[in-house]
Amino acid sequence: MRAVIRDGAGVFHPQGFLDGTSSSSLLSIEDIEATSKSKTSMILVSLKKVIFFNKNGLDTFIEMFQKVRSSNQAIVGFCDYDKKKYTAIRKFYGNDISFSLFKTQEIAALFSDSFKEKNKNVLLYSDDKSQRAALAIELHDNGHNPIVAQTQEEFLKKSELKNAYDVIIEDTFLGQMGQKVATRVTGNAIIYTVSSFLDAEIKNTFNITYHNNSLNVGFRLFIFDAYKVVSMNVHALNFFSKLSSAAAEYNATICFVGMSFEKTPLSFKETLEDAGILFFDQMDDILQNKELLKELGTNSAAVVKNKRTLNKLLVAELPNFIDATVATIEMMTNSKAKKDAVKVDTIKITNKKDKIASSIGFYGDIDGMIMLVFPLGIAKKACELLIGEDTNDQELILDTLAELVNIVGGKIKTLLADENISVDITLPRTYHDVDTLLEVAEGKKGVQVDLSFDNDKFLFFLTR
Repeated sequence: MRAVIRDGAGVFHPQGFLDGTSSSSLLSIEDIEATSKSKTSMILVSLKKVIFFNKNGLDTFIEMFQKVRSSNQAIVGFCDYDKKKYTAIRKFYGNDISFSLFKTQEIAALFSDSFKEKNKNVLLYSDDKSQRAALAIELHDNGHNPIVAQTQEEFLKKSELKNAYDVIIEDTFLGQMGQKVATRVTGNAIIYTVSSFLDAEIKNTFNITYHNNSLNVGFRLFIFDAYKVVSMNVHALNFFSKLSSAAAEYNATICFVGMSFEKTPLSFKETLEDAGILFFDQMDDILQNKELLKELGTNSAAVVKNKRTLNKLLVAELPNFIDATVATIEMMTNSKAKKDAVKVDTIKITNKKDKIASSIGFYGDIDGMIMLVFPLGIAKKACELLIGEDTNDQELILDTLAELVNIVGGKIKTLLADENISVDITLPRTYHDVDTLLEVAEGKKGVQVDLSFDNDKFLFFLTR
């Protein structure tokens, strides 16, 4: 099966049934290698002539995608599908998608470095906020003018004005953008959803590594959405009690929302409360209470035992971390970065005025965290594209900054994957002021890189 080369993309056109057994499901390594050598920046599989597919059929192509990524780092994925096919693929793979989905080849071309036409006015929408940010950033980076609809209602209204836009994007997904394990909400709370019967299996289904790395990054409020929990046994009781005790080392708080005790002994609630867990009837009791959110989510970091130190493997990847950070901010602010100084020490911030910050963790083959300190002016400029207008609303800037840092984390994950280093990333934590960040970073030795973007001082810090 040979690929058709168009706008810098090699597109394969299977037909009929893709079920993992039919001949149309198969791509030969020779086909892939031939297409890779043609210096295409994108390799796609068109689903236009596919009548039926299942996960086994798609897995055949995804294995080939991984070979392509290893050989030439091209963008890989599927295109030419309808809403039904898009929904099926998202259902098969959830949010753990390492490949991209483009509704049409025309849309895919906008994300290709080889696409010569620039300055396209592009209306876009995704119900995933991180995807909206990722799509907008990549389009802007490729020389286009993205108009981001913040709600589906806004998207539908604007999409009626077809002559106002060159391309309209929906049902499109950029792979390799990081791991979506939990939901970030205003106030830097992480929400976990639990349901059914909570028993010993919670130890296997709960990602404790992700949770611990979120603590290390600086998250201090964790909410368990327990509306759909039927009951809890003593094994789950012990798990959550230990989880709360471990969180106490960081001055972190764990809350349960919507938990019914009709079929769970009330004594369990008393035991969990003694362990420091708070209970609320409604999610809005926390999320709409700004003072409570601030109190629970910005507790000072406690002195944590067994601080981890830098290692050679982590430091060796410093160029990838810097490249991902600098490239994103340069593109978003239309400025050039200048490296002022590099040192290995605890973090030092000489001027704290008008600074906000964010941190994001990673773990897997290597683990650690990066801390980014932004002058407010750079943060506003970098976020303007995603917000759609200039704003002085600091909450909105922080919220959008987290999406931007999530993109940086996704780029880091991709760059490391190209070197066969596998990591997952936490959600970003944001800070209204640098003093709170310094509490999280207290005693941590790392690599500090002082940068300037058009003479505005910016700080990058890599630590563990």
